[in-house]
Amino acid sequence: MSSQAGYTPRDWGSHPPYLSPEYKSTPLRAPGKPLVVLPQSLSERTGPVYGQNAVGPLDHDLTKIAATTGEPNGERIIVAGQVTDEAGRGVPHILLEVWQPNAAGRYQHADDQHDAPLDPNFLGAGRCVTDAEGRYRFITIKPGAYPWGNHYNAWRPNHIHFSLFGPSILTRLVTQMYFPGDPLLELDPIFNGVPEASRQLLVSKLSIELSEPEWALGYEFNIVLRGRAATPLED
Repeated sequence: MSSQAGYTPRDWGSHPPYLSPEYKSTPLRAPGKPLVVLPQSLSERTGPVYGQNAVGPLDHDLTKIAATTGEPNGERIIVAGQVTDEAGRGVPHILLEVWQPNAAGRYQHADDQHDAPLDPNFLGAGRCVTDAEGRYRFITIKPGAYPWGNHYNAWRPNHIHFSLFGPSILTRLVTQMYFPGDPLLELDPIFNGVPEASRQLLVSKLSIELSEPEWALGYEFNIVLRGRAATPLED
């Protein structure tokens, strides 16, 4: 589609490179030869289809979806925002999936052996679908930092992973959301692997408007799918 039709090509200079030497695992998985563009078949362009039927009534509330004996430990927060295209128009019916560690910095996953407690009332995963204006909202627990072995005394900043699905498998995008004022950001090779001009697009904003009195702070995280202001993606 041409720019005359309102289409802005993706600015790959705003996204992290495949190879980032400070991020130690990228040399093992970065392509060593030029990428090959494969033709898309009908299956890549049309399916699978996700939508409202795939989302349960509590899937957006990570504090309740897995709670069996009470509330999960940690600081309850609200994360909300809008998914827009390059022209600032809200994109409806986008499936958003999130996953994160608990308040102690541990994922509910067998491969995570961090010496921190698991929370029986917190799975750390949720999903929702954007409304007619492209807006979404999650309720969750503020994630903790955790060690990750990239280098000596390496700790990941507090963050939440986001996955976005459009109408087909090829429209999946993955990114991370960080929190304002986190001192670990300047030490993190993953965050700093993003071009400097685009890093703040990954940092949420504390929002009193989204916060609910005496209940939870709100953080605004907007996601732009394409164009010069596009949210940096994990390739």
